[in-house]
Amino acid sequence: MMTREQQSVLDPAALDGAPPQRAAPGPGRRLAARWSVPVLVFLLLAQMAFAMVSTAVRQTPTIDEPVYVGTAADYLHEHEVRYNPEHPPLGKLVIAAGVALADPHVDPSFTGDQGALGRHLLYESGNDPWRLMLWARLPVIALTLLFGLVVFAFARDLAGPVGAVAALALYAFSPDLIAHGSLATLDVPAAGFLLTSVWLLWRARRRPRLYVPLAGGALGAALATKMSALPALPVLMALAAVSVWCAGRAGSRDRRGRLLRAAAGAGLVALAAVAVVWMTYLVVDPRLRWAPQQQVPTVHGLRGLLVDLMPFPEAYRDGMRIQFGLENYPWQGFLFGRLYTGSLWYYLPAALLVKTPLGLLALWTAGAVVVVALRRLRPAAPYLLIPSGVLLAAAMDGSRDFGTRYVVFLPMFLAVAAGCVVTVRRRWAPVVTGALALFVAVSSLLAYPYYLPYSNEAFGGPEQTHLRLHDSNVDWGQDLGRLADRLRERYPGERVWLVYKGSGVASFYGIEASDPRAVPAADVRGLLVVSDSAVAKAQGRLKALIAGSRPIDEVGHSITIYRR
Repeated sequence: MMTREQQSVLDPAALDGAPPQRAAPGPGRRLAARWSVPVLVFLLLAQMAFAMVSTAVRQTPTIDEPVYVGTAADYLHEHEVRYNPEHPPLGKLVIAAGVALADPHVDPSFTGDQGALGRHLLYESGNDPWRLMLWARLPVIALTLLFGLVVFAFARDLAGPVGAVAALALYAFSPDLIAHGSLATLDVPAAGFLLTSVWLLWRARRRPRLYVPLAGGALGAALATKMSALPALPVLMALAAVSVWCAGRAGSRDRRGRLLRAAAGAGLVALAAVAVVWMTYLVVDPRLRWAPQQQVPTVHGLRGLLVDLMPFPEAYRDGMRIQFGLENYPWQGFLFGRLYTGSLWYYLPAALLVKTPLGLLALWTAGAVVVVALRRLRPAAPYLLIPSGVLLAAAMDGSRDFGTRYVVFLPMFLAVAAGCVVTVRRRWAPVVTGALALFVAVSSLLAYPYYLPYSNEAFGGPEQTHLRLHDSNVDWGQDLGRLADRLRERYPGERVWLVYKGSGVASFYGIEASDPRAVPAADVRGLLVVSDSAVAKAQGRLKALIAGSRPIDEVGHSITIYRR
């Protein structure tokens, strides 16, 4: 055995108690290390793209999509904000990029409301709804993939390449993000723009002159997509001030000057955000014409004062008034078998518990703890946790218990936090993170292609979701095409009675059915087909019909077929 002195001849570092130096990796290993991360990023995003596109191809229009697609087509042909004022134009302009490529026929003589507008475009104007919906969804799919790169970049800034790959994996396998990122809706675009703004503000701690205006632009994009992003405005202004303050800490001892620069940074974010909102309306209509085609409620009190003070176009402020009016409507909710009127403050946490993969729940929790506990990561905690916490609280206070899509920003922000778990200086940290991420991937892949009704293994998987939740959590009208195929393959020639919750037109897909609620119960014989959201909310006549029927089949975990 060599003595310590003999070892030091071969390895001088051993004399100081340092570990023996390893030989430098060869060119082949360096090349493999250089390309491994880009390859993993590509594979993860390719998997997500395949899941979203192949899902989008098979799904019929969900409840909200025809409104957005019809409004996007109206933007392209009329160049005026007329429909769907409760949501600003940017998300629909994104959808319009796909609609423009599809080049559908638009009926300029149509005079109905926004709900009828989409159905008219899809089913009554000579267009192919399958083709048009796919083209409308593709820009949102592309945007969802780009936001995956933001998650990767944000996590890389905090946790290095390994943490960044882990964060991207959690993002790419999130059932909620795949489900809603493959639809022509506004939830994922608004959440992704918010995440982008927060990441740019984090980077502004080093280069505020570059990143603060960009962060304001990204925030404006979120505000110009969904008004539910408004609670983030003061939070991100405060984060901008913090970033500018931190950027000046090393180069200046002038406290007053730093305070002024921090305040200017907050103001610049707000100014850029407001400018982007105005620009989106100007893109649709440079003359800013606005004549509401629906009743705009009068908003009183503090909310009314807030709307009046907002420095946005009148169409935006009327949209806010409509949103406040919707908050006063007595909506029905459904949670764990209970049908209720109004809202439950704990609805969204409970729904997230059902619809989030178990491994993802564990890593979200661990990531939140790590960014708060580790001194090196603690400065990032306000950027990741405060915006998502404020938005979650605002969503919990809302009156519409319709689904986890209202908090779809959580899988984005908390994926970044979860990627930081690998920075814990314990040998088990990367192993446990990898194992839980693999658990998430397997759970997500097993749900394919039924991501919308996903629930985790603790709650029975997608086939059991309808027993606990409704609406966009499970049944949003997406399976009308699959129902047509099932009826044609297994039940040809049988009498069909249909209660469908959705925006599709059953007859277009070859479903000849009648409404069982419009005739005496004794006449309802054959197949009773009911959307699971309608089953969850069934009362009176429909409830009695279901009770007197026998379930024999299900379609897409969102529609149940009974025999009477």
